[in-house]
Amino acid sequence: MIFASPVSRCGMVAIVGRPNVGKSTFLNRVIGQKLSITSRKPQTTRYQILGIKTEGVHQIVFVDTPGLHRGRHGALDRALNREAIKAIAQVDIILFMVEALRWTEDDQYVLKCIKPAACPVLVAVNKVDTVADKSQLLPYLSEVSGFMNLAEIVPLSSSTGDNIVALEEALKSRLPERPALFPADELSDRGERFFAAELIREQLLRRLGAEVPHRLTVMIDEFVSKPHITCIDATIWVERPGQKQIVVGAHGAVLKAVGQHARLEMERLFGSRVFLRTWVKVKEGWSDDIRALGRLGFHD
Repeated sequence: MIFASPVSRCGMVAIVGRPNVGKSTFLNRVIGQKLSITSRKPQTTRYQILGIKTEGVHQIVFVDTPGLHRGRHGALDRALNREAIKAIAQVDIILFMVEALRWTEDDQYVLKCIKPAACPVLVAVNKVDTVADKSQLLPYLSEVSGFMNLAEIVPLSSSTGDNIVALEEALKSRLPERPALFPADELSDRGERFFAAELIREQLLRRLGAEVPHRLTVMIDEFVSKPHITCIDATIWVERPGQKQIVVGAHGAVLKAVGQHARLEMERLFGSRVFLRTWVKVKEGWSDDIRALGRLGFHD
């Protein structure tokens, strides 16, 4: 549906890059609100999330995508790659995010995926705040700019906000002329149930070891908004009984901490008190089960 609006330039911008390069941190920074969960674990983002920024006559619809990666063959990994590649084919501008002074095989794989795109490609060189000797950046920027015909390359820091405005201006100048796709006060296409599940998963990612977070998922069983409180029931699905023990923790300590911190994040986001109950259940092999992934929103 197209909404009547004074906006005369509007476009979809896919944020693509390898895992853990800072795409979600960038989205949260540019929108000014936490929409996408973050952690130090790769593949934190599993779903496309739209972040909508409307300023004056410009509306940029950012598409946060799962990190593109090579050499992983599970059904979940393939689904995550499909989500990102699908976004590349459907947008007006591609924002290719890389990390300052680093270029990996996964970066090369992302480059291969976006080269056929007909739309403009801008490169955001993220995490420049971590580079002590800034003179090292110029050779790196020159090297990256030679990889393909780029519209522009912008060094920035998603963590500190440095040069974010310059990137926004570069994007605005390339937006197609069209009316707004969303109302001016809308920030995302996702609802509160989605954010509740993601905030629980974020806390699990931050507290558990390297492997377990990628073998679990969260589903909201009940979400009831009352005048002064929101009541939420959620199930955390894992693949093995041993993983359940890790998620629950000794005497329930891990699950309790996850629930407490997720509830506080929800209260900040929803603007109301939250009553949260969580359960942990086992479903063997869910991450490699095509039908299970379909029920979780991943489709061919």
